[in-house]
Amino acid sequence: VQLQASGGGLVQAGGSLRLSCAASGLTVSNYDMAWFRQVPGKEREFVAGISRSAMRTYYSDSVKGRFTMSEDNAKNTVYLQMNSLKPEDTGVYYCVAERDRPFISTQHYEYSNWGQGTQVTVSS
Repeated sequence: VQLQASGGGLVQAGGSLRLSCAASGLTVSNYDMAWFRQVPGKEREFVAGISRSAMRTYYSDSVKGRFTMSEDNAKNTVYLQMNSLKPEDTGVYYCVAERDRPFISTQHYEYSNWGQGTQVTVSS
């Protein structure tokens, strides 16, 4: 399984970025897919996730209304559109996948498939 995240970069506060996660070795539409982020010294934080069982997308309170997670099944890729970025959104963003569960998990240790991460830096 490979999850190839891309699209990170340096952006000013208020700007936008779109992260992509191209999957191989699994079919994203059969997995719960999620994005986590991490800053040095802190645990990996849930950002957004798609639950197959619940058929809905979940967001952390800190990004709700600004970030949108989507997918393109034909490309086997998930995306994270990030708007109105803030300096506190800075971190390494990881794409993750786990077999469908009855509920979405916001705990990083419950996901067994991880991408390499892409750095997002938001300057003030």
